[in-house]
Amino acid sequence: MQLLRNRDVVSLIVLGVFVGGIFALNADAIESATPEATAPPAASVDVAMVASHRITDWHEYSGRLEAVDHVLIRPLVSGTLTSVHFEDGELVRKGDVLFTIDPRPYQAAVDRAKASVAAAQARAAYTATDLARGKRLRANNAIAQRDFETKQNASREARANLLEAQAALASAALDLEHTRVVAPISGRVSRAEVTQGNVVNAGPGAAPLTSLVSISRMYASFDLDEQSFLKFVHPAGADMNAAVFLGLANERDFPRKGRLASVDNRLDSESGTIRVRAIFDNADGTLVPGLYARVRLGAGQARDVVLVDEKAIGTDQNKRFVIVVDQDNKTAYREVQVGAGEHGWRAIEAGLQAGERIVVSGLQRIRPGDPVTPKQVAAVAGPHNTVRDALARVAQTADNS
Repeated sequence: MQLLRNRDVVSLIVLGVFVGGIFALNADAIESATPEATAPPAASVDVAMVASHRITDWHEYSGRLEAVDHVLIRPLVSGTLTSVHFEDGELVRKGDVLFTIDPRPYQAAVDRAKASVAAAQARAAYTATDLARGKRLRANNAIAQRDFETKQNASREARANLLEAQAALASAALDLEHTRVVAPISGRVSRAEVTQGNVVNAGPGAAPLTSLVSISRMYASFDLDEQSFLKFVHPAGADMNAAVFLGLANERDFPRKGRLASVDNRLDSESGTIRVRAIFDNADGTLVPGLYARVRLGAGQARDVVLVDEKAIGTDQNKRFVIVVDQDNKTAYREVQVGAGEHGWRAIEAGLQAGERIVVSGLQRIRPGDPVTPKQVAAVAGPHNTVRDALARVAQTADNS
C-alpha cells in the first residue's frame, strides 16, 4: 500500500513538471510573438515637397467710397422758385439748368442799368466834345484857365460815371444770370430740397436747393495703421505707384484696379492711423458715395516665401504647425509662423524651408514620430496650375491671420 502511494506521488510530480514546461514554452512563444502581432502598420499619407515662390504681399482694409466732387447747390440770388428742371437722382451734365428763380425783378434791374450806361455815355461824349473845344480856345487865349480846367474835370467825371454805370450793368446782368441755377459739374443730382413756388434767399447760410456728386471717378478712403505706414509708406513721400484694388460688399475678390490719390499730412494720435485715399474709375456708375469698400494695397517689393496648402497646417491652441516627413519616412512636429494666404494657400514666414516634405492629407491618422508610407502629390492642386496664380491676389498678413 505504501508503495502505491509513493508511485502516485511520483506520477503527480512528473505530471506537474510536464504541464509547467508546456506553459513555460507557450508563455515564451506568446511573449516573442506579441511585438510582431501588435506593431501597427505604417499609415499611408499624402506628402508634398514645399517650394519657394516669389509673391507680393497685400494688405486688406475697410473704408468708404467718397465722391471726387461734391457740390451743395445754393441760390446766389433771392426770389421765388418758378421751375425745377430735373428728376430726383437724375444724371446731369455741367451747365444743365436745375432751377429757375423768377427773373423779372432782375431783368428790370438790368434795363435800369442799361439806361444809366446810355446816359453816362451821352454825358461822357458831350464833355469830351466840350473839352476839345476848350483846348482850341485855350490855344488862342480865348478862354480863361479856370474855365478850361472846369471842362477838363467835367470830362474826367463823365468818364468815371460811365465806368460806374457799366459796372452796375455787369452786376445786374450777373444777378439775372444767377436766376438760372445750373450744374457746376457733371454727375448725379439728389432730390430737390425746395419745390416750385417757395421763396429762396441768397447767402452762404442759405438752405441748399439740392446736392450734386461726380460719378466718373470715385475715392475710396481708408485708415492705414501706424506700423503699415512706417513699413510700406515712406514717411517723406508716399509711393503713389503702389497697386490698389477695390471690391464692393457684394463682389467676389477685388475686381477694380486703381491708384493711390493722397496720404494725409498727419497721423491721428488717438486711433494710431493715417487717412489714405485711392481713386478708381467708375465708367459703369456702380460706385456710389458712402458704399462700403474693401481695399487691397500692395505692400513693398516682391519677395521669396515658402507656400503650403492650408490643409497641411494644423492648430495647437494658439500655435500653428505642420508635420514634416524626414528621409526615413518618419514624422516630426514643426511649429511655423504663417503669413499671407488665399485660395487655399498660405505663406510660411518661419519654421519651414524649401525642399522639405510635409503631410498634406491624413494629419488625423498620425502622430509625431510615427513611420508613414508617403504618397507624393503635386504641390499645387485645384483650378490654379501654378502657385503664382493661386496667390496672385494674396490679401491678409500674418497679423490678420
